[in-house]
Amino acid sequence: MLSLLSVTSGGFLGWSLGANDAANVFGTAVTTRVIKYSTAVALASVFVIIGALANGSAGIHNLSSYAFASGVDTALAAFLVMLSAGITVTAMTILSFPVSTSQCVIGSIIGWGLAYGLADFSRTTKFFSAWVITPVGAGAICFALCWVVGRYFQDRIVSLPGYDAVIKVGYYTSGIFGAYSLGANNVANVTALYAGELNLLSDTAAELVGGASIALGVLTFSKRVMFTVGAKITDLSPLTGFLVTFACALTVFIYALIGIPVSTSQAVVGAVIGAGLVKGVKNVDFRVLRGIFVAWLGTPTIAGILSFLMALAVKGLL
Repeated sequence: MLSLLSVTSGGFLGWSLGANDAANVFGTAVTTRVIKYSTAVALASVFVIIGALANGSAGIHNLSSYAFASGVDTALAAFLVMLSAGITVTAMTILSFPVSTSQCVIGSIIGWGLAYGLADFSRTTKFFSAWVITPVGAGAICFALCWVVGRYFQDRIVSLPGYDAVIKVGYYTSGIFGAYSLGANNVANVTALYAGELNLLSDTAAELVGGASIALGVLTFSKRVMFTVGAKITDLSPLTGFLVTFACALTVFIYALIGIPVSTSQAVVGAVIGAGLVKGVKNVDFRVLRGIFVAWLGTPTIAGILSFLMALAVKGLL
């Protein structure tokens, strides 16, 4: 019974992840009024689950091994570590900050490991580096795409008789690709600790439970963060918004293949910045970015502290 109940905190984190991250793949499409919000979240929820089932296993095995070596080796430990991450992501979502669920999970694992003297910082290098490379890489990809399209193709595309239809198809395609990539990459954040080494869930069950909980978050509580990312950092044209979505989806998909969970929020923010920088630094609202960067630094710290305190409480009681 405890084993089954422990998965509920993973489901809670998945709901938080969907509310904070998943709808970002359609954020620019909604804020540029190309796709309705209701349509966007419906598509995102379906393809998140498909992506989780099709390509989620690599990340699950990677993160599971790391957590188990850090002392997350019981159902109770997995429950409390995921609960710490879920509380942190939910709090940041309420504040409308797009944050990294990956950072929350890693911060929670480190906090638990520190309490038991099992934190292995040498194994965190690949996760830490991904936190930096994800927004930078997405920004670079989007900058290059926007520069090339703007210089050589924009006038031709805009002058097409079916321009609006082309843009809409592009948004649908890139948004579906982004949702698929998110499910494939981030399902590990939700249920990896229960699968693999701990073996409370099979790989297929972990992918299904994780994907479904993310989808539920997309459907119920994603609007506030979507509009923060899509509209407040820089002004986006319909064409530029499509390129932002595609750059984000491509970046996350690459990490899904590698098996390292990363944040779609970080990727989309990096891509939006890259798009804004094509027209100059003045086109990026750095006041909004300051708050986002503070959240990126604070979330793993807060999650780690919560997990550390919970681990100390468990040690004191058992």
